[in-house]
Amino acid sequence: MTTALLRTADELHARVRNGRRAVVMTMGALHEGHATLIRTARGIAGGDGEVVVTVFVNPLQFGAGEDLDRYPRTLDADVKLAEQAGADVVFAPFVDEVYPGGEPQVRISAGPMGERLEGASRPGHFDGMLTVVAKLLHFTRPDVALYGQKDAQQLALIRRMVRDLNFGVEIVGVPTVREEDGLALSSRNRYLSAAERRTALALSQALFAGSDRHAAQEALRARAREVPATRARAEALSAIGESRAAADAHAVAKAVPGGPAAVRAAARLVLDDAARMQPPLALDYLALVDPSDFTEIPDDYIGEAVLAVAARVGTTRLIDNIPLTFGAAP
Repeated sequence: MTTALLRTADELHARVRNGRRAVVMTMGALHEGHATLIRTARGIAGGDGEVVVTVFVNPLQFGAGEDLDRYPRTLDADVKLAEQAGADVVFAPFVDEVYPGGEPQVRISAGPMGERLEGASRPGHFDGMLTVVAKLLHFTRPDVALYGQKDAQQLALIRRMVRDLNFGVEIVGVPTVREEDGLALSSRNRYLSAAERRTALALSQALFAGSDRHAAQEALRARAREVPATRARAEALSAIGESRAAADAHAVAKAVPGGPAAVRAAARLVLDDAARMQPPLALDYLALVDPSDFTEIPDDYIGEAVLAVAARVGTTRLIDNIPLTFGAAP
């Protein structure tokens, strides 16, 4: 198939539509993570539908001192990758097509969720993101739009906007794509030197450490629930290799399943070690949050959560996250 490169909304609106239209929004510099989104969109749209990939570096999302000017722009390569992944159209509008009167005076506010974590580190970022997403949804008029779960807070805000403002579109989140060593794929990874990349691995390693700790605690508590007596419970815990937990089986049995504090602590140990590497990792935040509003979860929390991290290595800022579930059923 040949992928059409379109520059204006009029060109896109002139296309004859058959079946469902699935849209993947990007800022270009496409990589395998984007290709996964496009392939997923192709499966949703089906053979009779249409997949549109938007490529637009949105100036409203970049604050003072951020990397707008050096953000990679690789449109020819992007079109090729999109075509190979199954896109019908690459919609790459110029800035004056999206913002014909200059920066818009009326913008969408991300609200309280947009002021937390990424929003606190990058004031105004999410207002700019939601504004351009809303405009691109109007331009592309999709039935379904797909976004990567690596940008978990962004995905949550888009879902909230679509729900609160009655956009008639289905939002689909696609799991994070990682390199073999665990580093989450990102267009900004190309900025990293070899030494910086080794340090950057601490982001995913911290998340996996937190996840592993969570899984171990859940297994302990599930096993503990199987035996009613405190002494028998201690023996069961000891038998599966958790001697520290077995030393106080009663406390383990009473503890909150999953232990958010322990998950945070396990991840923090990895990040603290990375802060002493050369070059060092400069932590922005480590957070364990409720995905509905991105507030920190309490120790008695039950339900879905997101363990999220952001840090700078050299001059490159990276983010990553992993989903967890607290409170396994007895």
